[in-house]
Amino acid sequence: MLLLPDAWTWDCWFVDDGERCHAFYLKASRALHDPELRHLHASVGHAVSDDLRTWTELPDALVPSDEHGAFDDVATWTGSVVRDPQHGWRLFYTGRGSREPVERQRIGSAVSADLVTWHRDLSSGPVEADPRWYETWGSAGSPSGWGDEAWRDPWVFPDAGGRGWHLVATARSVAGDRLDRGVLGHAVSADLRTWTVTEPWTRPGEGFAQLEVPQLVQVEGRWALVFSCLPPELAGARRGTVPSCGMWAVAVDGPTGPFDLAGAAPLTDSSLYAGRVVEARDGSAQLLAFVQRDDAGRFVGGICDPLPVRWSGDVLVVGP
Repeated sequence: MLLLPDAWTWDCWFVDDGERCHAFYLKASRALHDPELRHLHASVGHAVSDDLRTWTELPDALVPSDEHGAFDDVATWTGSVVRDPQHGWRLFYTGRGSREPVERQRIGSAVSADLVTWHRDLSSGPVEADPRWYETWGSAGSPSGWGDEAWRDPWVFPDAGGRGWHLVATARSVAGDRLDRGVLGHAVSADLRTWTVTEPWTRPGEGFAQLEVPQLVQVEGRWALVFSCLPPELAGARRGTVPSCGMWAVAVDGPTGPFDLAGAAPLTDSSLYAGRVVEARDGSAQLLAFVQRDDAGRFVGGICDPLPVRWSGDVLVVGP
């Protein structure tokens, strides 16, 4: 397990440079004492491994901006890393700032030549939720009474047809029952810098308040959408039917859908959350996820050792 002595770690994402696997993760000091305070003290940590089990911690990748009023001067949250044709690597992340209500969430990026030293790309503004389709934080608060503006956890990948890039994100629709508005937000770009937000890729009313930390991934040659949602945020017919769930998965035809969440099923129980399916060096699919609590119910704040993932019929499962 990746368990730091002085910091909690939670949401994580990974990239392989051809020699080592790089883990990026949210982290906050254990000196806060209360793990519930970690969210507004988050930075992006970094570690490397040859086997997904033994990790060497490197300098933090990203911390909140020191520019007062920046969109990310309070906390830096979950994202993803892709190869950038011009800059080597690009890290997309979620920012929360002090200039506006801290409940607002926006998406920025940083670039690196070596995956270790990162520089924010300020050449274009952050990607923001479009109120035509997505619930946003207005002057009177969220129109549905939800606790924050869900526009975070960017997962970025190239278009299979060579037409630029796609970004999917945790988002909420402007329409529908308050607890059933979770959708997969979407944006497109030709150059990884300038993004156009489009309609969501999923519909509200699918039984989820949020689809957190989404990932589109191939396992055994088949595509899946993987995301996270805990029992209190299940809605509609799903509410009360699953006593313990953390991560979910649903089979899809390809990385751009179409998406039907009716077949979504739990991938883990509530002890594991906000993880990623990673391809190991032997080609197998492995799950690494945030360990929330131990068997005694105590908060852990680490990243689990890899767990094998496979298809059982049309359901993605953890196990050999």
